[in-house]
Amino acid sequence: MKQYIASIALVVADYDAAIDWYTRVLGFTLVEDTDMGGGKRWVVVAPPGSTETRLLLAKASAPEQTARVGDQTGGRVFLLLYTDDFWRDYRRMKAAGAVFCEEPREEAYGTVVVFQDLYGNKWDLLQPKSS
Repeated sequence: MKQYIASIALVVADYDAAIDWYTRVLGFTLVEDTDMGGGKRWVVVAPPGSTETRLLLAKASAPEQTARVGDQTGGRVFLLLYTDDFWRDYRRMKAAGAVFCEEPREEAYGTVVVFQDLYGNKWDLLQPKSS
């Protein structure tokens, strides 16, 4: 049996702003943008070359959800974006306006830097060391 996580829901304040940021700054592909009626859309983005896990951009629709935008994990790193070329992606993201929380660093597990998405959620950009 094979299982995998198909999508991770990320609460956002605005669909179009989120699509713009994830496609422009991170270079993600817009996989789907379907009108669901009533102001809701099914918006899915994915990193280039990704075949399984994708990000579902879910617009906050209640005060409780709005309060969580940008703070889905209480300030901890939320998602890890693996790359096959850290410096290429770091430079591209920096040029596109990504906000980095620190300088890149070498760790036992690879090259890593923490950055924030447009709402303040923290991510790791990580190129793992070869095993």
